[in-house]
Amino acid sequence: MSSQNTELTSPLAAEQLTQLNKITAGMSANQLSWVSGYLYGLAQAGAGSLPAAGAPAAPAELPTLTVLYGSQTGNAKGVAQQAAAAAEAAGLKVRCVSMGDYKAKELKSETHVLITSCTQGEGDPPDDAIEFHAFLAGKKAPKLDGVKYSVLALGDSSYEFFCQTGKDFDERFAKLGATAIEPRVDCDVEYEEPAAGWIERAVAAMAKDMQAGVAQVTVSAAATPAASASAYNKKNPFTATLETNQKITGRDSVKDIRHFEISLEGSGLTYQPGDSLGIWFRNDEKNVDEIIEKLSLDAAATIEIDGEQVAVRDALIRNYELTLSHPGFVSKYAEVTANAELAKLAEDRQALREYIDVRQIIDIIREHAAKISAEQLVSCLRRLTPRLYSIASSQAEVEEEVHLTVGVVRYDAFGEEHFGGASGFLAERLEEGGEVDVFVEHSHFRLPEDNSPVIMVGPGTGIAPFRAFVQEIDANERENETWLFFGNPTFTEDFLYQIEWQSYLKDGVLTKIDLAFSRDQAEKIYVQDRMLEKAAELWAWLEKGAYFYVCGDANRMAKDVHEALVSIVEQQGGKSREEAENYVSELRKNKRYQRDVY
Repeated sequence: MSSQNTELTSPLAAEQLTQLNKITAGMSANQLSWVSGYLYGLAQAGAGSLPAAGAPAAPAELPTLTVLYGSQTGNAKGVAQQAAAAAEAAGLKVRCVSMGDYKAKELKSETHVLITSCTQGEGDPPDDAIEFHAFLAGKKAPKLDGVKYSVLALGDSSYEFFCQTGKDFDERFAKLGATAIEPRVDCDVEYEEPAAGWIERAVAAMAKDMQAGVAQVTVSAAATPAASASAYNKKNPFTATLETNQKITGRDSVKDIRHFEISLEGSGLTYQPGDSLGIWFRNDEKNVDEIIEKLSLDAAATIEIDGEQVAVRDALIRNYELTLSHPGFVSKYAEVTANAELAKLAEDRQALREYIDVRQIIDIIREHAAKISAEQLVSCLRRLTPRLYSIASSQAEVEEEVHLTVGVVRYDAFGEEHFGGASGFLAERLEEGGEVDVFVEHSHFRLPEDNSPVIMVGPGTGIAPFRAFVQEIDANERENETWLFFGNPTFTEDFLYQIEWQSYLKDGVLTKIDLAFSRDQAEKIYVQDRMLEKAAELWAWLEKGAYFYVCGDANRMAKDVHEALVSIVEQQGGKSREEAENYVSELRKNKRYQRDVY
């Protein structure tokens, strides 16, 4: 509103208006919002002047909107931060906090809550949400009558327990008496657009309820947290150069594990040990050409993507997921091809999951080729999403490089060789010197800030972040004691970074190492077995303040390691099972038990 229009409608004298304009000039949106509430409070109290110097302000205090997130890879955290920024832009008082840092007893004092959460494995909450998730289901959860809330659930419909954790939070808040101010939204892997819509609706509803007519607000889901030092991120990746592609398993290994070195020179990208690198890969051109042939598509024809016309072949190479099958593809493809067999299969959830578990998109198209349009095909496909890999280097050591440890997904099925989307691109199709689009995804997985001892459990490619940890400790001459548990099939073929670990051990940077090579003896031995063998010493390390880290497979290894950890605390600490579980829970709450699992 212009000052001229203000003068026409303002009840203030010209001098008062001039003073007001001087006071508010240069204020931020947040400051203006506070002043608005402050003056409203004065008006409600019948005050006619500002309080005397030094007297406390007495505005009508707005309630706080608490934004809670449970995040494993950073997506749920990112959405929560966007929601918090949008709420602040709308003039609300906001607190955005990880469920892992949230004191559950504070819940009884909340009035307005937004929740974002992903789901892990078989419907499990992410690591930072485990305690809060359990608290809500327990006897100590408070009544939440009068609380307004809304939930955004992130998931992947390829998995059976799609968005289960978000559904749990919604159900438990409602059961405790809270009112959903905006219905829960369940997001698939393409979450950005539905998440933006949820932010806009949920924040607007919260603002209306919280401000109760104090001020008219405008909500935009485009509000984002302050930009990082680098201009590059997931939506604007950096085009990096692959410098090294080195196989680090032996010729006779059952695994093909590669060490990649990628140059970040000129990007301004920074990372810490524990972070991940996002890889925007490109689909195999041979598979794309076969799909075009099987469906009688015109490779040179164009389709619209994000407002731009893109050639069909280029779109299938760069923009759409052709590796991971999902139930939605089968049902949509059955519809556009009028395929009765697939339509029947899509109705049987269990049979459908068994079918897609062993097939990539190209396998389904090979089995059920048809003549359809490019628009029909892409209506069945999901947009390509980047793959995240734990970073295997410290910038204190490698500077403008980033290293990865990647297991190549390669297998034969239906008479054809198959590769994983990103691992196949990096290992087989991207030559050294070639370009790859990357970004850094920051993580909660962090070394202790002090010199506390560090226990690291990382079999297979789970070794990656611990290579970064030890590089960081070495480069900065930190004094942390370090103990590594590493496992793989055989010593001779699969001891990843063997020379480095032996050197670190000799120099005292690595204090202890315990190895579990499962196929080097008749009875298979895994990292959790080595932990149990060293139970007394491991317990002593925990008691003197050690941090315990796990990286690798979520569904089997991480669960077995967790069980071993609880058993060690129970036996060596002389505790009951419940006491041991509580001890481990306290480790997690204090960030002394951290996991990077996938």
